This record gives sequence, structure tokens and C-alpha cells, in this order.
Amino acid sequence: MPDVNSEFALEGTDAHELCAYLVEKALGRNARDPTEDLAFYNDEMQICAEEYRNYVMEQVEKAKGYSRDPTVLVEQRLDFSKWVPEGFGTGDCLIVADGLLQVIDYKHGLGVLVDADYNPQMMCYALGALEMFDGLYDFDKVTMTIFQPRKHNISTFEIEKTELIEWAENELAPKAELAFKGEGNMQSGKHCQFCKLKNVCRKRAENNLALAKMEFANPTTLDYEDIAEILPKLDLLVSWANDVKAYALKEATEGHAIPGYKLVEGRSVRKYSDEAAVSQAVMDAGYDPYEKKLLTITAMTKLLGKKTFNDLLGGLVIKPSGKPTLVPIDDSRQEMNLAKNEFKEE
Repeated sequence: MPDVNSEFALEGTDAHELCAYLVEKALGRNARDPTEDLAFYNDEMQICAEEYRNYVMEQVEKAKGYSRDPTVLVEQRLDFSKWVPEGFGTGDCLIVADGLLQVIDYKHGLGVLVDADYNPQMMCYALGALEMFDGLYDFDKVTMTIFQPRKHNISTFEIEKTELIEWAENELAPKAELAFKGEGNMQSGKHCQFCKLKNVCRKRAENNLALAKMEFANPTTLDYEDIAEILPKLDLLVSWANDVKAYALKEATEGHAIPGYKLVEGRSVRKYSDEAAVSQAVMDAGYDPYEKKLLTITAMTKLLGKKTFNDLLGGLVIKPSGKPTLVPIDDSRQEMNLAKNEFKEE
């Protein structure tokens, strides 16, 4: 099955290109500005990339405590095929010195909060970095950082080199060999969203449909324990359902009949055929066809620059309380203090 890049993936690729350019430029290296070629470029992407650059440069400055001239590699191909057949990836930024090996990965995604703690992808990248630098530099630990600005997430995990290699030899390599041979047991989970077979995978369908067959002690109503059992499975269920619907629509539009379904035109909204002509006609009639609108905070920051924005408008910006969201108990965010709780008797 051919690889199909979603708009989210293409947007992420653009963001990575911009990040790489800004870091290279900050390091004083020659780099071409890719902005005009980025189909998904916008103000938010620029701000996220600048935040990433600033973070990387902060880490480079810290690395100078290990060495006056640490090695900094940007968009470096990492080969970990010693443990995973044909295994390779791209490290967004590597910072290396005696006593230090840091792998930094930029995530532009907004959907899933990514944790660096024992993250298999990051550990594979760390193995690739070890292959490059072990023997050239002296270090006992590897530091892995995920920088995810749109989720306000900077997650860092440090692991002993010996523990990383032990994991690679005892866990990663045996499973990778089975997978490469097409053996082993299929497992569905959050990782399915990145698989090109996710829309038609039977194992994923079986696991999600099993939720509809769950049996509870009370057949009429769900208690809190029942709800707690269901909640962690719902995101995967909804994601799978949306993937199947999107796949079915794509196949139907390409001429493949889906039994029991047909294609129809969806609801459409009226639009101007020529905005310039509309504007001129309204002005000729003596009216103003445009509305004046204050720039968004993101656009205003871009216009003024971060420092000027803070100097001029820092006292005029507020952050309202977010809408309540129910998350697992181990989520890092602080629990809300509901007004009702203040009046409960102890």
C-alpha cells in the first residue's frame, strides 16, 4: 500500500523545515529561507518555530558547560538498523560533547500530547545517535527531549547508556525481527493513527467493535466504575470511526461502490464569484463593504515583535480559564478547584 501523507503530516514537514532553517541561521550557518515554499506556513508556525529555535539555543549554551564548542547537528539521519532491520529516522537536533548526548525532537501536532518518558521512537533515535558518537565522545547517559509548542509541552527524559542498550538488545531487537518477518501478534492502540493500514486493519476494527459488546453488572445504567472503564477507550474508538468514514468516502469518490451507500452532494454555502467586483459595486452605491477588525494576539505579536508587544500590551492581555476537560488522573495539569467543592462538609 502506498504512503499517503495527510495534511497534518505535510504541515508538520513544513514546520520542521522552518525550524531547521531558524536553528541553522542562529548557529551562524548558511541556510536558505524556505518560507515561500511552505504551503502551510502561517503566523502560528512562525512563532512555534521561533520558540523551538530559542529552546535549542538555550540547550547549546548549557552544553558549553561541557565543552567550549559542542557539536550541533540539525536534521541528522540516524541509523539504528543494528537493532531494527532497515531502521532509520531523522533527529531534528543533536547536541554532543564529552559527558553530554542530547536528542531533541520537534512535534508540531496538536492532537496528542507526546511524552519523552521511555518513548520508543526517541529511544530508537538515541540508539542511532549512540552509533554515531559512542567512542568519539565519553558519556554515560542520553537525554531525549520532545518540544511540542502547540501543546505547551516540553518533555525531557534521561536514560543510562547501559539501560538503553539493554532495552535495545532484549526488547527492541527481538520484536523488530518478528515484525520484519511478518510474524508476532498485531496490537492496536494509539500508534495506529500513524499506520497506513489503519483504515482497513481488521485487528483494529475487532478491538474497537469489542467496546460495543461490553457487559456490565447493571444492564440499564452505567455507574462511575463502568464509565471509568469506558473513557480511556473512547478516543481510540472515535478516531477509528472517523478513519473508516474518511476512507469509505475517499474510495467512493474514486469510483469504488460501498454496498448500501451512495454519493450525494453535501450542503454548500453561497459565495461571491468575484470579490473585487462586489467591493467596487458596493462602494459605487455609497456603502463600505469592509469591516475593521483588531488583529489577533498571534498576528499582533508578529507585527510588533515579542518585546514591543509585551511592553505595549502585556497588561492588556488576559488568559480566561479553560473549559473543563476530563483527563486521566496522571495528567500533569493541575486539578480544577470547583466552586461546589468549597462548600462541601469535611
